[in-house]
Amino acid sequence: MPPSPRPGRLASFLRPWSMIWMSICLHWEALVIALCRDGFSAFRHLHKVRDAALAKLLNLTSSGFIAFEDTTVVPSLVHAASGLVLELGPGPGNQIHRFDTTDIKFIYGVEPNSHFKEDIDAKLRKHGLSDKYKLILCGVEDSDVLRVEGISEGSLDVVLCIQVLCAVKDPKKVMKEVWKLLKPGGKFIFWEHGESRHRLTGAAQVLTNPAWSTFVGCHLTRRVKADILHSGQWENPGDIEEPEEPASLLPRIQGVLVKKA
Repeated sequence: MPPSPRPGRLASFLRPWSMIWMSICLHWEALVIALCRDGFSAFRHLHKVRDAALAKLLNLTSSGFIAFEDTTVVPSLVHAASGLVLELGPGPGNQIHRFDTTDIKFIYGVEPNSHFKEDIDAKLRKHGLSDKYKLILCGVEDSDVLRVEGISEGSLDVVLCIQVLCAVKDPKKVMKEVWKLLKPGGKFIFWEHGESRHRLTGAAQVLTNPAWSTFVGCHLTRRVKADILHSGQWENPGDIEEPEEPASLLPRIQGVLVKKA
């Protein structure tokens, strides 16, 4: 059976707006629930409304993301994780079923949005990983919290990062922490998206980014490759792959970088 044709440029540019609209509706729903529960004091905690809406959005779209990732290099990247692993921003737990626990000592999931916990716990039980995966509700920058769990500078064999750097507040800071936490010879395994190399697509990213970043929670125009490479010294910086995706507002970069000893 021949592969499905890639969508045209206009269709690619318009596609994100359906997810933006879905998220707007979920933000409104979360705000109404918060107002009914907390009254007007809910307006003092809009970040909680946003966390609830984004968690619901990513949980509702989880199966679609998993199906798409199955057509990419993502399953093989996750499968390559071994030793002591930190999964950065697991969200709804889309990667849990992909881990090959044969060579994995333990997995820590570092996720600041507590609304994902129930779904992640359910997936861990379903896939028999409850005794090999622990969710920590914090950011990777919260070194005091991580240290209590035994995660400190030079302690990790692998950091797995699947579509996370687009959503964190400060990707440069996050990557510097990731580099510190890895052992010499440790691996940073990633699949991310960022700024397009194509002028017309880049302009579409700039126009879409305000609504996308506000309601979907990630940024379209970040220079993710530079943030990764400038975090520290890597043995194989030339191994980063950038598949040609001229019409995509989410052009990917991917690879397995090894921390220089």
